[in-house]
Amino acid sequence: MIETTSEIVLDKKPEIELAVTCLLAGGHLLIEDVPGVGKTTLVQTLGRLSGLATTRIQFTVDLLPADILGGQIYNSKEQKFQFHPGPLFNQMILADELNRASPRTQGALLQAMEEGNVSIDGTTHQLPTPFFVIATQNPHQQTGTFPLPESQLDRFLMSLELNYASSKTEIALFQKADPRDRMMGLKPMLNPSDFIQFREKISAIKVSEMVAKYVSGLLENSRHRQQKSNQESLPISTRGGLSLVRAAKAWAFLQGRDYLMPEDIQKVLVPVFGHRMGGQHGLKKGRDWAVELQRETAVAI
Repeated sequence: MIETTSEIVLDKKPEIELAVTCLLAGGHLLIEDVPGVGKTTLVQTLGRLSGLATTRIQFTVDLLPADILGGQIYNSKEQKFQFHPGPLFNQMILADELNRASPRTQGALLQAMEEGNVSIDGTTHQLPTPFFVIATQNPHQQTGTFPLPESQLDRFLMSLELNYASSKTEIALFQKADPRDRMMGLKPMLNPSDFIQFREKISAIKVSEMVAKYVSGLLENSRHRQQKSNQESLPISTRGGLSLVRAAKAWAFLQGRDYLMPEDIQKVLVPVFGHRMGGQHGLKKGRDWAVELQRETAVAI
């Protein structure tokens, strides 16, 4: 799956590996970068290969919560209201340019991402299993964006930046057929039940006391950074620590191990902590702070 995706989204194999890690862990993924670097292509390729029912929702400033959740529509034949599910009721959601939508519409995703269900008119509706949200957003300094609040950022397990391809890759791309043309012919390599089985195996991966103490030290370090260096980075909560362990377990699973190593923690630290440390300062700044934390604590391995 990783190799096939790398043939379509060129020069991005490390980011693809992390995106697959996030899906295996059962988490939601946030991708931030300028338009045109392959964010949507990456998500669409993963959707086809994963075998999950996938839909794309283009977020705009006039999009309303009912446009994604669905609502009650009157059935004149039966003389009663019936619930018609919106596009959110799929297994994989591509929330394209999420921060173009108003905070009210952004908030409609919050319960769905955290609990796997939505409440409409006092009735709770269960979302499909598995349920993944992969959201793309433009850098927060661009015009027409509404920054995601910290509470919603925390619902994403990991975040990524794709960045521009290398000059060598761009030159090769200009000379050959568009690799995105291959996407239409892709066949699923997995199915929904595979993700449920993977999640059970990942959950059973062992975490030693030494690794647990290492994660606890990372959280303490993040909470004292502001005092030590006058940085405005946000401290990492206990839930952030649990997310780090969860993502690291999925990475260890990809390496074929049933136990966790500090190296696994380091590998996923920046994607898990970047958006949590940045908050309203943006993902790029948060990732810079997370990289500093990663370097400072690498000695402890």
